[in-house]
Amino acid sequence: MNVGYESFLVGIEPPTPSTEYAEASSDDLSSEWDTDDQEPPPINKISRWKTVKHIFHQLTPFILTYKNSRYPWVQLAGHQGNFKPGEQQGTILKKYCEKEKIAFEQLMEDSLKPFVPQYYKIVQDDTDNVQYIQLEDLLGQFENPCVMDCKLGVRTYLEEELLKAKEKPKLRKDMYEKMCQIDPTAPTVEEHQLHGVTKPRYMVWRETISTTSTFGFRIEGVRRSDGFSSKDYKTTRTEAQVREAFAKFVNGFPHVTSLYVKRLQELQTVLTQSRFFVSHEIIGSSLLFVHDGSKASAWMIDFAKTCQIPEDVPPITHDRHWSVGNHEDGYLIGLSNLIKVFNDLSEEEKS
Repeated sequence: MNVGYESFLVGIEPPTPSTEYAEASSDDLSSEWDTDDQEPPPINKISRWKTVKHIFHQLTPFILTYKNSRYPWVQLAGHQGNFKPGEQQGTILKKYCEKEKIAFEQLMEDSLKPFVPQYYKIVQDDTDNVQYIQLEDLLGQFENPCVMDCKLGVRTYLEEELLKAKEKPKLRKDMYEKMCQIDPTAPTVEEHQLHGVTKPRYMVWRETISTTSTFGFRIEGVRRSDGFSSKDYKTTRTEAQVREAFAKFVNGFPHVTSLYVKRLQELQTVLTQSRFFVSHEIIGSSLLFVHDGSKASAWMIDFAKTCQIPEDVPPITHDRHWSVGNHEDGYLIGLSNLIKVFNDLSEEEKS
C-alpha cells in the first residue's frame, strides 16, 4: 500500500453503534462520479416526457449519430450522462465544469496540446438550459475502434477530499453495499454488524484494491471492435492480471503495441517540458487508448479535478510516491508502467 494511504488511515476510529449514518451525496468522488464542481442545470418546470427522456439517456450507452455514421463515444469511466452530440461533425459536448474549462484553456497554449482533445468553446444548450464544453471527438478518425480508458496516478482523490472525508466521518450504507458487491469479505465484523462503512475507509479501500496505489494506473473500462465491453476491472491488481487485460485489448492488432509505445514515450518527453504539467496536480485524469485496423493513438482526458499546485507546497515531480501533504500524484509512475506493459507485449510479438 502506498505510504500516503497508510498515514491517512492513522487516527481513523473504527465505527461503533453510536456512529451517525449519512446519505449518498454528489461530492462522493470516485470513478462512479465525475465531479462536484459542475454547474447544476437550472430548476425549471419539466414535462413528464422530458423527464423520461433524460432518465433514458442517463441509463443507455452514449451514441452519436451523424448522417449515416453511427458509432459509440466510449467514455468508459461511467459518465454517459455527461455527453451529447456536438454542433458540428467530429465534436462532442461534455457537461460544463469550471475547473476542466480552465484546464483546457491553458492546455491549448501548452506543449501538451497535441496530446489532449481540441477545445473549442462553451455551448449553451437551450433545450435543457445547460452549458457544455465543446471538444474534439477523438473517435472520429477511427473505423470501428477498440477503446480503453486507464486512470493515471497513485490516487484519484484530491488531498482536500480525503481530509474532508476524515472530518467527523459518518457511516454510509451505500458504500458498504458497493464494497460487499465487489468483495463480501472486505468489511470488518463491526462494519457487517452496522451495515455501514465510513467514507474515508471506503475511499482508501477503493484505491488499494486495484493497481492505482501500486502501479500508478488502473483500467477503467475496455470496449473492443468485436463488441466486447467491460468495466469489470475494479479488482485487477496483479501484474499478470494487467498483462492479460492489455493482451486481450490488442489481440488481433499486432501493429498497435509499438505505436502505443511510441506515442506514450513522446508524451513522456513532452510532459517534462510542459509548463502546465509542472504547475498542476493531475488527479482523476485518464489516458484514452484508441486503435483500429490501421492506426493507434492515446490522449489525456478528464481534467475536472486537475488543479494548480498550492504556492506553499514545494514543487512536485509526479514520479514520487504520495504521502499526505506532498501533493504528489504519481502520474509519471503510471505512465512508465504503461510503457513497460506495451513494450513487453511488443517484444513478445516480435519473438
